[in-house]
Amino acid sequence: MPQQPKTPASEQFAQRQAQLQRWAEHALVAGNFIDGDKHEVAFSIVSGDASFRRYFRLAIDGQAFIAVDAPPDHEDSASFIHVDELFLSAGVRVPKIYAADLDLGFMLIEDFGDETYLPTLLNAQSSQDSASPNKLYTDAIDALVMLQKGVDKKRLDPYCQKELRREMNLFPEWMCEKFLGIALDATTRELINNSFEFLEEAALSQPTVAVHRDYHSRNLLVLDSAGGPGVIDFQDAVCGPYTYDLVSLLRDCYIAWPQPRIDDWAAYYLESALKAGIISGTTPAQLARDFDLMGLQRHLKVMGIFCRLCLRDNKSAYLADIPLVIQYFLDVGQRYPEIGAFLTWFRTEVLPSAREKLTLHL
Repeated sequence: MPQQPKTPASEQFAQRQAQLQRWAEHALVAGNFIDGDKHEVAFSIVSGDASFRRYFRLAIDGQAFIAVDAPPDHEDSASFIHVDELFLSAGVRVPKIYAADLDLGFMLIEDFGDETYLPTLLNAQSSQDSASPNKLYTDAIDALVMLQKGVDKKRLDPYCQKELRREMNLFPEWMCEKFLGIALDATTRELINNSFEFLEEAALSQPTVAVHRDYHSRNLLVLDSAGGPGVIDFQDAVCGPYTYDLVSLLRDCYIAWPQPRIDDWAAYYLESALKAGIISGTTPAQLARDFDLMGLQRHLKVMGIFCRLCLRDNKSAYLADIPLVIQYFLDVGQRYPEIGAFLTWFRTEVLPSAREKLTLHL
């Protein structure tokens, strides 16, 4: 029997989008947000992200909602709902979920608007406005402390050694071998392994808290009402090192700040976390070391992810963000002799290829 021709991806997206719109309109009626009469509905795409999820806005009768398309073969909407409930109960401003169908991979959630931290911060930098960033970052740190204090970390999966290693392995696999075409011999792999072990041990020695896992300027939104940022993209939350979200926030892959400003915001976090009882006895020097080493782990992961997004998912725009991540890695890495040999290899073997492929000026 001859095989049926496959439906083009663009047509599948269109069919799924139409199905999502019908489902969302029914959910609005069932939730008594609108009555069952005919309504004028504006349905428009908001964004896709670094995953398979897509977000659409429904504007109807002066109200706005977000319809989420999270294909169940690729995305875990049950985890999204679970973490959303945990964060809401802690007072963190995550979107309310009005309806969900896990079999279809559809959700109807609260609309936080489009004003993420990133363009606001970039505008502040260009206009030399120092007050606005300080307000946004202290609000974000306040929300982070609320998250760490209020979310029961035992209800989240552990950020274990296996997961830390899986993430860092994205760097040699996707950046070195697949993107840059660097052959890794046995000696190099041993060097990489030893450095990864050091970073794993540093991460696992830290006090543990609930970790958002992607707490940065593209996942924080400026809301009209007071009370801190809207927080999105939290479904991969885990129980892990207390500095993970802080370094995601302050050594953001999409915007950089002078070290004195980072130090000030880190000091604000330390004071708040100590007062909240999240950590105890942590000195500024210990926080700085924990923060640095956690950042090195994260930036190795991010370099690999951004290359994978380009090669596997045809999302080449992320390549433009790799140079900042490399700069972070070099600047911080030179402070720690434990990875000195790895850094030397990075400079001599990785940087030349990265300069060519990424138009890198480092």
